[in-house]
Amino acid sequence: MNKGQTVIMLMVFMVVAVTITTAAVVLTIINSRNASRLEQGEAALSLAHSGGENAMMRLLRDPSYTGETLSLGDGSVTTTVSGSNPKTVLSVGRFGNFSRTVQIVATGSGFLTVSSWKEAP
Repeated sequence: MNKGQTVIMLMVFMVVAVTITTAAVVLTIINSRNASRLEQGEAALSLAHSGGENAMMRLLRDPSYTGETLSLGDGSVTTTVSGSNPKTVLSVGRFGNFSRTVQIVATGSGFLTVSSWKEAP
């Protein structure tokens, strides 16, 4: 093998190595962004559930409770209560650019029986 062939082989190897390294870095950045988005979505859902639990407790103490907006850490939760029997609680948790909603349906007076607790679209 002469010197010219060795240089060409070395250049081809370097191009392949740089391409593989660049692809690995790009995939790492994409995965990191997706993991951050997943974490923010889960935090928003957790806030929505917390707001729903808070609303249920408030309804037990005050049957005329209609909802509120709370700031919790870096997020917020807005709850609204509608209906009389059954009562429907909508709790919207917001964290970053994400929001998740939980809908709770409960019946009763002096006590509450939850008939439905689900994530709403």
